[in-house]
Amino acid sequence: MSSKSGLRRYAKLRLKKYRERERLFLAEGEALVREAPVRPVALFERPEEVRALSTLTVPSGPVAVFPFVDVGFDELLCAGSPVVLLCEVQDPGNVGTVVRLAHAFGGAVALSRGCADLYNPKTVRATMGALFHVPVARDVDPVEFLRLSSEVGYRSAAAVVEGGVPPRRVPGGKVLLVVGNEGAGLPAGVVRACELRVTIPSRAPSLNAAVAASILLYEAAACVLP
Repeated sequence: MSSKSGLRRYAKLRLKKYRERERLFLAEGEALVREAPVRPVALFERPEEVRALSTLTVPSGPVAVFPFVDVGFDELLCAGSPVVLLCEVQDPGNVGTVVRLAHAFGGAVALSRGCADLYNPKTVRATMGALFHVPVARDVDPVEFLRLSSEVGYRSAAAVVEGGVPPRRVPGGKVLLVVGNEGAGLPAGVVRACELRVTIPSRAPSLNAAVAASILLYEAAACVLP
């Protein structure tokens, strides 16, 4: 494939429909490319190539093309580590930050239908390379996923604005931490399907998804880490 035809093909990966068709995504920046444990399908480093592929006003380069890295539900739950289930979290920065947090605390991430795309360039950048090291499942049906996780020994905790137990009551190990949309929170059916309800004390009306997930992940990790 010529350089020009390759650029035309891979530039389309800025759009979700082409990413899904090709099962490929773009990763931009030296840190992201360096974090990848596998060689990219293609790597573009010349300034004119980077400008053609970048979604940034000021491209940082290089830009690499990688195959999708998400995993199935079974693989995600086999790890036995804390899992954050994001329900309809639509901000790509929040989704990417939660993936990064899961890497920091030895967890995994499940994304419901309606979440920001894992392979959106903004999401990928926000992971800071953690995308390549954290098990992430996509297009999860929350209630079904809660049922499957319970069958393999997971306890579940839903983050709610009021009426829940404090975060220190979050169990460690095999726990599913369920965090909802930035504005609407969790659907009532998802909350009912969870074993626990957890409320983070705050003077603000609510916390964004990444902040809530970070507090809950920390508490879950503190149960098992020295």
